[in-house]
Amino acid sequence: MRTILTDIEGTTSSISFVKDVLFPYARRELPRFVREHGQEPEVRRWLDAVAIEAAGGICSDDVIVETLQGWIDQDRKHTALKALQGMLWADGYRSGDYTSHIYPDAAAALRRWHEEGRSLAVYSSGSVPAQKLLYGYTEAGDLLPVFGAFFDTEVGGKRESGSYRRITEVLGHGSGKHDPGEIVFLSDVVEELDAAREAGLRTVLVDRREDYPQPRTGEATHGHPRVESFAEIRPDDT
Repeated sequence: MRTILTDIEGTTSSISFVKDVLFPYARRELPRFVREHGQEPEVRRWLDAVAIEAAGGICSDDVIVETLQGWIDQDRKHTALKALQGMLWADGYRSGDYTSHIYPDAAAALRRWHEEGRSLAVYSSGSVPAQKLLYGYTEAGDLLPVFGAFFDTEVGGKRESGSYRRITEVLGHGSGKHDPGEIVFLSDVVEELDAAREAGLRTVLVDRREDYPQPRTGEATHGHPRVESFAEIRPDDT
């Protein structure tokens, strides 16, 4: 049976959840979080990394917080910001401030595929700890147990074919004993699907009306099979 590799935003979960819930929460709670946890070694490590980039060395925590809030506003993909956001989001999930959005059809399909014995994995630009939090605290309950592997941009950019080759190796489909075509990658981003196809993976464009009101059809799909719901996906027929 084919392995399922899935994106998160726009695929299993709405794009707006991260943009409208997680990012504002991190921005709002950063000052409190730094006041309460700024001297903990793991937190201090990342705050100091921001200080070096922002001021070339030592600067006040207030300046560090303002810098981080600016990076959030810019949607900057910085390792220190990702790490600190992950810690903040963990606080939010565990305190019940919010649960993560997941499309009901995605939750149902993921559980069904897991019960069928399929291998499931995640590849997202968000950090692996953030991915695990998102799937551990969904509106549909804890979905962490359905996944066997998680990948973020440490394996490379999502629009680079080499990233998918590395994932293929880790999942055991690149040793010569298995065909990378037995992995099906699900994403809402055509350029990511192009890169995965170049690496030999099968692909499905998830084109949800909630996230993409204007359907992408014809040439806009770049030849990738298109669905509007996980209920339409037949992994072994892809």
